[in-house]
Amino acid sequence: MRRRDFIAAAGGTAVAALTGTAAAPAPRRIGAADIQLLEARFAEVIASDHLHGGRVSIEAKAVALADEALFLQEHGIASQRIRSALYACAASFMSSAMWAAIDGRRFDAALQHHQKAASIAAMSGDSAIQFRIWSHAGSLYRHLGRPGDALAANDAARGLPIARRDPLFASLGHARHAAIHGLTGDTNAVRRSLGHAQDALDRADAAASRPVWITAFYDQAELDSLALAAHLAAGNWEDAEAHAHRSMALRRGAMQRSHAITTVRLAHAQLGQGDFEPAVATAMSVPAEVSTHPRVTGMLTAFGTKLTAVADGSSPALTWTEYAHDTWRTTA
Repeated sequence: MRRRDFIAAAGGTAVAALTGTAAAPAPRRIGAADIQLLEARFAEVIASDHLHGGRVSIEAKAVALADEALFLQEHGIASQRIRSALYACAASFMSSAMWAAIDGRRFDAALQHHQKAASIAAMSGDSAIQFRIWSHAGSLYRHLGRPGDALAANDAARGLPIARRDPLFASLGHARHAAIHGLTGDTNAVRRSLGHAQDALDRADAAASRPVWITAFYDQAELDSLALAAHLAAGNWEDAEAHAHRSMALRRGAMQRSHAITTVRLAHAQLGQGDFEPAVATAMSVPAEVSTHPRVTGMLTAFGTKLTAVADGSSPALTWTEYAHDTWRTTA
């Protein structure tokens, strides 16, 4: 060892001894294997969301994994390509934290996650994850009853290069636009957006390589689910029911929460048509363990309120009241 290197090393040891702290470890090189590991963890988050959705535990795990990716970005040695991928991974995790908060009705947390996710995604240069984040923002504002902000956020997603390049992304953008238009009661806009969504989905190459978050959920069943939400919001009960049946017939088996949401929306569509007994039977078909999900619970509560308003004292209303009381008392 050269003398000056020895002195430097000895000095470092002395400082550590005096301060009681160890010298910081040398930064390690971050490579493709690290990115693959993070992407595998992201796939696990997506799978957990489809099974359960909305849980604080999913939100917290996604935030922790985003922090892990950002730690590697800050302290590792990496090429520019790997750094961009690390930002994309962090943004992906934050977008899942955002969605878990939206799904769990924790809207203030969702807004905070959106701010962080959007800023990280901008540094990644990845328009696919930017699409997810702004599309989620559109859904967030839709759930908040702010259609103007929802349309603007969804337009930001639809204007990204990925939406112009890939018809599957374009289709999702149009379908979510339709759901937002439903809030305004603009049936013509709903039908126009859904037509664009269907045309784009029909043109999409099913074999194309895409991020796991979109391939895991967006298909014909999800398009019909968004069409159901759009027509339901606009009060087009028969159209809503038709899309509900089609979505439920095509829905992938693992998406329990999504199937439950579609089922409750079908009950609302039947109720809107005055079909009280079928509506109650449909609402009662939601598995008790899924009915405790925040979104599902809120929709079932709204169903009961509407049923009481239009059919108070009727046999279906009494049946529902007794069922809801017994079910939620048991699962509470």
